[in-house]
Amino acid sequence: MSNIQEVTNQADSAMLVEIVMDAFHRIIVHYGAWFAEVAHQVGMEKAMAVEDDVWKLSMANQLDRLGKTLNFPTEEGIPTVLKSLPRETLIALIEKLSINWLANDGIWFQAVENKFGMGDAKRCNDTCWTRYSPFEAERIKKLLDLPDNGGIPALKKALSLRMYAFINEQSIEEVNEQCIIFYMNNCRVQAARKRKGLDDYPCKSGGMVEYVTFAQTIDPRITTECIGCPPDSHPNTWFCAWKFTLKA
Repeated sequence: MSNIQEVTNQADSAMLVEIVMDAFHRIIVHYGAWFAEVAHQVGMEKAMAVEDDVWKLSMANQLDRLGKTLNFPTEEGIPTVLKSLPRETLIALIEKLSINWLANDGIWFQAVENKFGMGDAKRCNDTCWTRYSPFEAERIKKLLDLPDNGGIPALKKALSLRMYAFINEQSIEEVNEQCIIFYMNNCRVQAARKRKGLDDYPCKSGGMVEYVTFAQTIDPRITTECIGCPPDSHPNTWFCAWKFTLKA
C-alpha cells in the first residue's frame, strides 16, 4: 500500500482539506527558499534570470496538473477562465491581489514585531526590499518589454505598474528630460494610521532600499534622492517624494 493510500484511509475529509491547503503553503515557502538561496549563492541578477525560467515551467506544470484533477481547462499554463473574464473583473482582481500583497507584507511585519520588537521587524523589512524591489522591477520590465538602459521614460512606465500603483495614489512631476520627482500622494498604510490618530510609520529606511534598487534595476544610470519620507515632515499633499535623475 502506498503512503498516500495509508493517509487517505485514516484521514477524514476535513483532514484531507487541511493537507491540501498545507501543500500549497509548503510549495510557496519552498519556492521562496529556492529563490533566496540562489540569490545568496550567485547574486540577485543571475537569480532573477533563473527564476524567470523556473516560473514559466513550474506554474504551467502545476496549473495544468491541477486543471486535470479539478476539471478546469488551461491554455499554456493559464486557467482559461481568466481569459474569458471581462476587463472590469480583471481590473478588480488586480486591485484585490495588490491589496492581498500589501496585507501579506503587513502581517509579516506585525508578526516579527510582536515576537522580536520593532527593530528586528524594520531590519527584516528593509532587507526584504533588497530582494523584492529589484525583482518587481525586473518583472515589470518583462511585462512591458522595456529596454535595458531605458532611462527616465522606462522608469515612468515601470512605476505605473508596481503593486503599490494599483492601490495608492501617486503622481510624477517632470523636472526635465533627465529628471522626475515621484510623489506618493496617498499611501494606504499611512492613511490608515492617520485615521487611527497614529503618527506616520517611519518608512524612510525601507524606501532608501526600495526606490534605489527599483530605479537601478530599470536603468543603473539612474540615481535616487529622497525629497522627504516619514519620519521626515511632509505636506498634506504627499507622504513621500523621490527624485530620480539620469546620470550621463
